Amino acid sequence: MKTYTEVIDYLYNRLPMFTRDGASAYKENLDRTIALCDAIGNPQNSYKTIHVAGTNGKGSSSHMLAAILASAGYKTGLYTSPHLVDFRERIRVDGEWIDAQFVVDYVNSQKDLIEEVQPSFFEVTVAMAFDYFAQQQVDVAVIEVGLGGRLDSTNIIQPEVSLITNIGMDHMNILGDTLEEIAQEKAGIIKKEIPVVISETNGITAPVFRAIAEQLNAPIVFADQKYVLSLKEKTASTQVVDVCEKGDCREFTLDLTGSYQQKNILGVLSVVDELRKKDFDISGETLYTALANVQKLTGLQGRWQTLSTDPLVICDTGHNEDGIKEVIKNLQNISYNQLHIVIGAMKDKDLDHMLPYLPKDAMYYFCSPDMPRAMEAEELEMKAAMYDLHGYICGEVSNALHKAKSNYKTGDLIFIGGSNFVVAEVLRDHPLP
Repeated sequence: MKTYTEVIDYLYNRLPMFTRDGASAYKENLDRTIALCDAIGNPQNSYKTIHVAGTNGKGSSSHMLAAILASAGYKTGLYTSPHLVDFRERIRVDGEWIDAQFVVDYVNSQKDLIEEVQPSFFEVTVAMAFDYFAQQQVDVAVIEVGLGGRLDSTNIIQPEVSLITNIGMDHMNILGDTLEEIAQEKAGIIKKEIPVVISETNGITAPVFRAIAEQLNAPIVFADQKYVLSLKEKTASTQVVDVCEKGDCREFTLDLTGSYQQKNILGVLSVVDELRKKDFDISGETLYTALANVQKLTGLQGRWQTLSTDPLVICDTGHNEDGIKEVIKNLQNISYNQLHIVIGAMKDKDLDHMLPYLPKDAMYYFCSPDMPRAMEAEELEMKAAMYDLHGYICGEVSNALHKAKSNYKTGDLIFIGGSNFVVAEVLRDHPLP
């Protein structure tokens, strides 16, 4: 395989891929990841890492931490998933995507091993990221869990600190159908004597985290018990917050405007506190600058992102119960006449944990992303009608957005969401200037 396109086609078509195939692509042990990394000398052990898990918020938190560390002068790797537009988004160093030629060379050099080990798409990607970060000689890498934690391919690292963001009902067919069971899987990233930060205290999941941390003698911090946040000001492009610890308050301007970022920042600041204990040099000024420029520094997209102002179009990748609740909270903070919602979902998504929260007075444009795992627009419309949500069956995502724009009047709002892959198609077809 000589070209980047050939290599990506091989990875997509040859390997089991969760975003395409669902639970059948999920490998329930770390054996294949260990084999892939053993073969290349376990590069993940050559630099410091931070491990980030959670149902919602782990992507935003990972990008915030990467922005902070890079701004502090550390050469910083960032591994996240899924990508929205280009595979290379998953692997970045100081905000720059992995070099396409490295992807080509890596896959060609490891092809025989890949055929022998039969890993998933995600497992190959993790090993590639670890190798790339080592060859780039990063100082530290922020590693986002793909799914769960205990059995996730990323869970072979020994991080400086672990972060667990929000725990909610998602991927129940794999992780369990109670919050306690899901928390147990996420808590699998807690390591012996390595500090762990929990962004959001939940009475159901907190005892799970405390018990496992105690067993492993891992210092545990609940960020929302350490810090108190208040919103001072919010605009279309920023939000200003006060974060207080025992009466000592600091003001931060965030360029990530979703209300849920107010939860994420507390976990991020608590991780920074733990890193400072380990002699990471991160000044207050660095914090302020980095948090005000996360999108610019890291390229983060799809988190309560305004795509245009005329018509007003906003997208968000929230795709489970807690994510949708946060979307609704953000919508309630915007004045509009008519709300148009372009929405799609995956076949394995538990819509009974999403659809009840969506506004009944919105006009819906039901669509299906271009992938085998996507739910057909007709089926989504039928399920939505059971919750008194009505609109148009549009088929392709592009058709849905076109229809929403044709019905748009000045003063309205078009929201795009329900799935990462709906947002991804819009970003791919309508790149920002």
